[in-house]
Amino acid sequence: MDITIRKATAADCPRMMELIKELAQYEKAPHEVTVDFEHFEQSGFGPNPVWWAYVAEADGRVEGFALYYIRYSTWKGQRMYLEDIVVTEKMRGQGLGRLLLEKLIAVAKAKNLCGITWQVLNWNEPAINFYKKFDGVRFDDEWINCSIDFG
Repeated sequence: MDITIRKATAADCPRMMELIKELAQYEKAPHEVTVDFEHFEQSGFGPNPVWWAYVAEADGRVEGFALYYIRYSTWKGQRMYLEDIVVTEKMRGQGLGRLLLEKLIAVAKAKNLCGITWQVLNWNEPAINFYKKFDGVRFDDEWINCSIDFG
């Protein structure tokens, strides 16, 4: 199998949306995906992008992606936030997720960011075990997630 990790392009957005919906199904929340395609695409590839991504291609087909943005910590400075790392169910265990996360680590270091932060559902044992394989990963059970929705 020929695996390629590359920067996402606007042409990848339809496939990325398919994978987002697959992830939402896996996380038992398909009804939570409410972003429309145009907003998604413009947010990544419009005049003022707020997210960036890398895709994993296997034999020329996008089978995974990692989407991130830059957040700011008043204590630490600029930090990458990994919003989603998704690999299709049929391709899990083939090394695509590892390659994607290794790419983000390299990008964060090259940009002199202070680290990478993300969330994982407490019941998602496969993801938790995946993250444990990387040196220096910490799990923090002290903070509680909070949000306000507008719509």
